[in-house]
Amino acid sequence: MGRSGQHNKGRRSPSGAGNRSTGNGSKVRSRSPGPGKGKPEGGKGSYSAGTGKGKPEGGKGSYSKGSGKGKPEGGKDSYLKGPGKGKPEGGKGSYSKGPGKGKPEGGKGSYSKRSGEQKPMEDKVRLNKFIAASGICSRREADQLIKAGLIKVNGKTITELGTKVNPGDDVRYNGERMRNEQKVYLLLNKPKDYVTTTDDPKERKIVMTLIKNACQERIYPVGRLDRNTTGVLLFTNDGELAKKLTHPGYNKKKIYHIFLEKAFAAGDMKKLADGITLDDGFIQPDAISYVSSEHKREIGLEIHSGRNRIVRRMFESMGYRVNKLDRVYFAGLTKKNLTRGNWRFLTDKEVSMLKMNAYE
Repeated sequence: MGRSGQHNKGRRSPSGAGNRSTGNGSKVRSRSPGPGKGKPEGGKGSYSAGTGKGKPEGGKGSYSKGSGKGKPEGGKDSYLKGPGKGKPEGGKGSYSKGPGKGKPEGGKGSYSKRSGEQKPMEDKVRLNKFIAASGICSRREADQLIKAGLIKVNGKTITELGTKVNPGDDVRYNGERMRNEQKVYLLLNKPKDYVTTTDDPKERKIVMTLIKNACQERIYPVGRLDRNTTGVLLFTNDGELAKKLTHPGYNKKKIYHIFLEKAFAAGDMKKLADGITLDDGFIQPDAISYVSSEHKREIGLEIHSGRNRIVRRMFESMGYRVNKLDRVYFAGLTKKNLTRGNWRFLTDKEVSMLKMNAYE
């Protein structure tokens, strides 16, 4: 388990992965929980994105007890096959086999024809990339801020798209200077009675207080969980990734463990599996089943929709009250080995898989 909890003071590694204390003062690198083996806290059944063993009783979809073992769900490709031949891993430019003439093909830096020594130079970046790197939004959203005249560079309002800036330029949005921060990715097992927001005018408890000592960078929740919904909640200052994970077009999967006030009838199970119509349109879960044949009040549900309170509204429309709702899976991440109210940093592997869109 990675670095977690408000009381863990271990330093975060540059890669973004956390450390945890062993109790005797030593620290251990965190390991990725991977996509599998996560059971809901009720202890009944497991819902994981791995390629799975066993399907829910409804016969639709699967909740694997095992892990994906390093392969994507389709099971065909592997991740990170290693650097290419002849090019640096970053993929930018190539290295000439012959004697250099002036500049490298990648175009970065210049070489003196007399000495062959590289002269350092500061590379400019597009303004929208600079803004996105500060963590406040995606590049597309940054373009909208630029066109609206909300961005100033060195005191001058910029409205032209494609403008480039130096890394040391004074770039401001709403008067606040933006900086290229190190990217941080943090996973919280959200407890009940916390609002998923950075500020609440009603002065209710907010999730930001649970991670306030995690890092110096400004990080934000990715998506929302209702005040009384528990489970997997991701935080980051990577605006591009946050956009990808929450945009409906990317279709990220979520799995919930639902505790109902009364037993869920088999007929209603079939009806919901076929899809129902709510006030805001038709909705159909990707998969649904009982957690076990003995517990008809506990349901496992897989869904891609991000509509507001969608899971609770589905059951309430059919006359069932949801006593407890726990998100056990989001975009390949689970809360395995992460107790309620605690957090950890994602591993490098988890971050890479999120960026590669390896999981639904």
